Amino acid sequence: MIDLKLIPDGGLGWLDASGPMANIVLSTRVRLARNLDGVPFNVRASEAERRRVLEDVDRVWQRSPLSKGGVRFLVDDLAPSDRLLLHERHLISKELATAAMERSGRSHAAVYLAGSLGLMVNEEDHLRLQVFHSGFALSQAYADLERLDRDLGAALPVAFHQEFGYLTACPTNAGTGLRASVLIHLPGLVLTKEIAKVLQGLTQVGLTFRGLYGEGSEVVGNFFQLSNQTTLGKTEDELLDHLGKIVRQVVTYEEQARQVLLRDAPTIIEDKVWRAYALLRYARSLSFEETMNLLSGVRLGVGLQLIPKLGVYTLNKLLIFTQPAHLAALDVRAPRDTEQRAARASYVRTVLEEEAARAG
Repeated sequence: MIDLKLIPDGGLGWLDASGPMANIVLSTRVRLARNLDGVPFNVRASEAERRRVLEDVDRVWQRSPLSKGGVRFLVDDLAPSDRLLLHERHLISKELATAAMERSGRSHAAVYLAGSLGLMVNEEDHLRLQVFHSGFALSQAYADLERLDRDLGAALPVAFHQEFGYLTACPTNAGTGLRASVLIHLPGLVLTKEIAKVLQGLTQVGLTFRGLYGEGSEVVGNFFQLSNQTTLGKTEDELLDHLGKIVRQVVTYEEQARQVLLRDAPTIIEDKVWRAYALLRYARSLSFEETMNLLSGVRLGVGLQLIPKLGVYTLNKLLIFTQPAHLAALDVRAPRDTEQRAARASYVRTVLEEEAARAG
């Protein structure tokens, strides 16, 4: 079992609800894709070439002041449950979590973590740099990431084309190699049936939406990842500025939708959020999807100040710790689905009971 105490802040600093607009925007992530010049992309790279990439990155990382207090995990050495645990915390991608299982040889994949900084090696690209921040913090997240990019770029030759920018394994990432996203909670727009119009508007202005775990994941609990779709033809600042403006608009629409619900259907909304809270407090069996939907209702109630003395951080924590690998890490032996549901419900009850006791 992986020692989570080795990870700075447990890798969950982005959950602490301390950032701007944290009641609606859970987190901000900015990611950069980079490849080393003269080395084939990972879809064509040999095991020896992937090993060389890891060795080169490791040498530079160890010398960087940004790595202070950090930790490295070699994906090949991690058990499948530990890889899933890191994925559930958004510290590695689904691709990296399964890398060691999909190759006949060693993947030489790794993840480096230091504070809010993360560096994935030998994922789809040679390097995937990322930063997570709590709340809506695009500028701060990119500033932190830019320092890591400069550190690595000064010591490692990066594949770059004068016309096409940074070269990446997937052409849709070429140019800046930047993918910025916010994880946002939009129950008001869903309940007022305005969400389809808003999401359609996003695609028309060059943005895209996904579920809790990005590309390929389903939207559950009214949690959406909004991100830029274009990486070529604009600067990093232009991409971030455009995403920021649209996210602020979406937040405004969500706030307006919540006020409409309070004005036009106060009893219905109060009943919905308190029913969700009661089910979480007393249910004996919960699926993950059901838990996400109930947490969405409770989170809406907290945002509207209908449910007092319940912290947003507690709700954020439950989003992560009710997932399968985290239940296992809590020493809950629940191999079958029915046992896992019971374990999940028990954990949620315990957390909410402790929160209620602290609130008096």
